[in-house]
Amino acid sequence: MRRYWIARGIKIAAMVVVAVFVFGFVVMSLWNWLMPALFGLKAIGYWQAWGLLVLCWILFGGLRHGGHGHWRRHMHERWAQMTPEEREKFREKMRQRWHHCHDHDHGDEPPAGNAGQG
Repeated sequence: MRRYWIARGIKIAAMVVVAVFVFGFVVMSLWNWLMPALFGLKAIGYWQAWGLLVLCWILFGGLRHGGHGHWRRHMHERWAQMTPEEREKFREKMRQRWHHCHDHDHGDEPPAGNAGQG
């Protein structure tokens, strides 16, 4: 019975090693196929592809138990404790903030501190 589990563990480890190699190769191949043609970027190597994967994992998916996952959970808890009036007040603040930023991005109105100058 012990040999069965050892053999099974070796098979699983071998599959993981192959999957890791293939995954890095797929990322490298996709980058080298798409990015130079679309954006004029340089081709990358295998280890650069893995560096890119690690960077993406850190920025977008990893460290959920500490980084932005904690922030999201905290915001959900705060939202759950708000009254309907507080929620509407929060929504209105966000609408004003994003509408204000949107107006400046498109040049619809001068920034508030520069009104009347020029």
